[in-house]
Amino acid sequence: MSGDFVMFQRILVPSDGSKCSLKAEDVAISIARKFNSRLVVVHIIDEKLIYPFEVLEEEGNKILDEAALKAREQGVEVERVLIMGNPVHDIVKITEKTKADLLVIGTHGKSGLSKMLMGSVAENAMKNVKIPILLVK
Repeated sequence: MSGDFVMFQRILVPSDGSKCSLKAEDVAISIARKFNSRLVVVHIIDEKLIYPFEVLEEEGNKILDEAALKAREQGVEVERVLIMGNPVHDIVKITEKTKADLLVIGTHGKSGLSKMLMGSVAENAMKNVKIPILLVK
């Protein structure tokens, strides 16, 4: 390998618990294991949702717990990030703040609105995130 090869130290994977984001988690974990990287799994509670915050927070923590457990079982160090915000626009800020050097993202979410939303998050990330992006279908 050439001397300028850059290993991924921090891999960011957003998760909404959908089948596609679970697949993205698996891919991110696999890469993290291979490069001995740290996995940063993020769940963004959409600030526009009208459910009680506690319900959304509980769901977000459950998604993060499951992802963290899966990663730890494979020997991967994990950081969990649960924030409230605008998933489409905040993915850029989160990528920068977590100092991630690879973003692994599912191309679509659960169904209906979240399916469209996750697609929008991936699309916005492709246009605005400055690090390599791996899209998972």
